[in-house]
Amino acid sequence: MTAPTEKPRQLLHLVFGGELQELHGLEFRDPTKLDIVGVYPDNDSAVAAWRAKAQATVDNAHMRYFIVHLHELLDPYVDSL
Repeated sequence: MTAPTEKPRQLLHLVFGGELQELHGLEFRDPTKLDIVGVYPDNDSAVAAWRAKAQATVDNAHMRYFIVHLHELLDPYVDSL
């Protein structure tokens, strides 16, 4: 008899981006026009979405995409995997 397998914890990640005011800054030109790419269940799928959007906008030097680890914000006292 085998032990039941544990379902991996859901580690939500948000991918979003927009045009920055300055190349090395973190302020967006127009926060109302942020591109919310989506919420992903794990880091690997979030990185894949981030990479696709970053590569698609490579010609715009001010466009930046980010990954936010929502699971850390939802429960900041639990160590992430």
